[in-house]
Order: sequence, then structure tokens, then C-alpha cells
Amino acid sequence: MAKNKNLLPILVMIALFAMIAFVTNLCSPMAVIVKNQFGASNLESQIGNYGNFIAYLLMGIPAGMLLKRIGYKKTALLALVVGFVGVFIQYMSGWESLEHCAFAVYLVGAFIGGFCMCMLNTVVNPMLNILGGGGNKGNQLIQIGGVFNSAAAVAVYILMGALIGDAAKAHVADATPALFIAMAVFAVAFVVISFTKIDEPQQAVEVKTGEKDKYSAFSFRHFKLGILAIFLYMGIEVGTPTYILQYLTALPEAGGMQYLTALPEAGGMGMDAGIVGLIVAVYWLMMLVGRFVGGAIGGKVSSRAMITVASAVSILLIAFGMFAPTTATVNIPGVDWANLSLIWAEVPVGIFAFILVGLCTSVMWGGIFNMAVEGLGKYTAIASGAFMTMVFGCAVMVAIQAWIADLTGSYLISYFVPLGCAAYILFYALVGSKNVNKDIPVE
Repeated sequence: MAKNKNLLPILVMIALFAMIAFVTNLCSPMAVIVKNQFGASNLESQIGNYGNFIAYLLMGIPAGMLLKRIGYKKTALLALVVGFVGVFIQYMSGWESLEHCAFAVYLVGAFIGGFCMCMLNTVVNPMLNILGGGGNKGNQLIQIGGVFNSAAAVAVYILMGALIGDAAKAHVADATPALFIAMAVFAVAFVVISFTKIDEPQQAVEVKTGEKDKYSAFSFRHFKLGILAIFLYMGIEVGTPTYILQYLTALPEAGGMQYLTALPEAGGMGMDAGIVGLIVAVYWLMMLVGRFVGGAIGGKVSSRAMITVASAVSILLIAFGMFAPTTATVNIPGVDWANLSLIWAEVPVGIFAFILVGLCTSVMWGGIFNMAVEGLGKYTAIASGAFMTMVFGCAVMVAIQAWIADLTGSYLISYFVPLGCAAYILFYALVGSKNVNKDIPVE
């Protein structure tokens, strides 16, 4: 593990990792509210995810530049201010006085929140990697941070499921407690980080020679293929639980194009959103378990081996989930945290397979990042910003999956999207992650 002197900055980065998940994962449960309050389609209901993740496209490179110019701590503090503003604007979308433009206000809030998430991700990932010394140890710290990231995601789904209750009556105002929690966490984190001394990694000193560096992070093949891998990874991590939630809460007749609703898997299960929230939270609980295991073995097992196994198993689970008969059911547990009791719900066995995908996606983010920036040296800070830019792949892949669900009337058929994403990540682990540009100077 890292040296004792690095313990405090490591803890701060891990706390930020958890905050990223809490705010980011508000978007998927909010889609249930958007569908009801604004009468949106599957494609339109994901507007919060689109706004949140498209912000990564615009902020990724600037975030990397901020990291280089003002350092990790100041970038994190600025991100917290931006995040507070973004969540507050989302809260405003529930005001009755703004009812006529609530949809637009919510989108603006999600968009600004995305700026914050991008900036925090740009800080957290490279710093944990550096504090761990890169390689397996760097990946191990990122995986440990991921444990807390997943724990926060679990909390969001449970909380939002309880707040929404009946999906048919859901409104933005129902989410007020969750939004208040997010704003409070931002405020407290700002104060804590302000008074925390962080010995930041030394930034490389640029020697001005009058000549432009002919190389960059994009000169490395494994980095370019790596940012495409993270682009597609977002389609698996977010798309899988998002459409479990949509499928289980949608009414049986609420499929896509009417001429295809005769499909047996068209529409949804019409389950209570509170119960479904507890079930979907199990997906993030699987990610928590997977990241805990990844953190425990990350110092001994290479990122390449982790991602190879995880992506291959993901392919099998997603394919099984898509084609397993919907009449075959299984009881899935959830935790009713209000009463500290287990609840059980009967769902198609394929949904259970989708939930298990969380075990696989748990280690993908850290492993892909670790492989993509390995050997980049002085190009790492800017590379981290570019890496974050590609997180907007969530907006693209979730939108494509929603479009397929609307077009075919089948949430299950839409899972061809994460299936294809998993296939590419397997290719990256086996072939694309190898650094074939070791002749490029990085000092």
C-alpha cells in the first residue's frame, strides 16, 4: 500500500470518489420522474444523463488543463462549488413557480452537475494512481476508491426508490431530500478539503525550447484505444441498471412502437418503484463487492487479467439476460433500510443476470484507466482530462439503447448495446492495451 504520509490525501480522494457516484446516479432514478411529470419517452426521459455526461465532452480537456495550472486541491474545490450550483438548479426544477419551464431547468442543472463530476473525476483518478505508485498498486487504490463509489450509488437508488414510490405519480419535488443531501455533502466537503493539507504530485516542468512537442498523449495507440474503451464502458455500467429500472417499473403495455408490442418481452413488469429501487440497488451492491475484491487483489493481479475476465463474463451474462425466457423467474433480495429487513421480489431470471453484470463492471473503470495511462509520464495530466471527456459516451450509448427500446418495443433487445460494448473491452484487454510506442520520450 501507499506510504503513511499519503494516507490523508488518499482518504480525501476516496471521499470525492463517493460523491461522484451519489450525484451522477441521481439521473437514472430521476428518469422515472421525468417520464411521469413531463410525459417523456424512454429516449427523452434520459435527458438528465445526457446533460450530465455531455458536460464531460466539453469539460474534459479544460479540466486537465486546470489540473496542470492550479493543482489538484484547487480544482477539487472549484468542482465542489460548481456541483452545489448544479444540484440546486435541479432542485429549482421542482418549484411550482417554474413549472412552465421545469424540464429546461432540470436539464441545465444536470448539465452543470456534469461539469462538477468531470472535474472531480479528473482529480481523483490520476491522483490515486500516482499516490499508489502506478501499476498494480495504482489500480488497487482506484479499486478501493471504487468501493466507496459503489456504496454511494447503492444509497442513491435505495433513497430515490423510497422517495418516488408510485412511478405513475412521481414528480421532481419528490426528490428534494436527496438533492438536499447532495448539496450538504458538497458544502461539508468544501470545508474539509479547504483545511486539509495535500502534498500534490509534482507537475512536470515544461522547458521552453521554441519548438512544439511533436508528441502528445494521443501519440500512444494504447491510450487512444483506451479512451474508446471507457466511452463504451459507460454504456455497460449505466445502461444496464438504467433499463432494469425502466423495464421493471414500466407498465406491461408501455413498450415502444405499438406495432411491436405483441412481443412477449415488450413493455415492462409494472412493479412499484420503491421495490424496484431496492432491487436495482443490488446491482450497485454487486459493484461494491466486486471493487472490494478488486482492491484486495489489485496489488497482485494485473489490470489486463482483471479486465479480460470481467469483460468475457459480462458478455455471457448480458447474452443470457437477453435471451432467457421471461416466464422463468427468480426471487431477488433487496434491503429495506427503513425497517432494516430483507424484501424479496420475483423477477425474470434474465434480470438477475443483468444485476450480476455489476460484479464485472466494478473493476473496469480503474483497470481501463490504469492501462490507458500506463507509461505516459509527463502526458498523464492532460491524458486524464481527455480520458474524462470520453465519459460522455454514457449519453451516447444510453440514448442509443433508449432509441432501440422505443423502436422495437423491447427493453431486452436494447441490451445489444451493452453487449457490443463488452465485446470491445475484451478486445482492448487482450490486444489494444499493449503499449507499442515505448520509443516516445515521456520524461
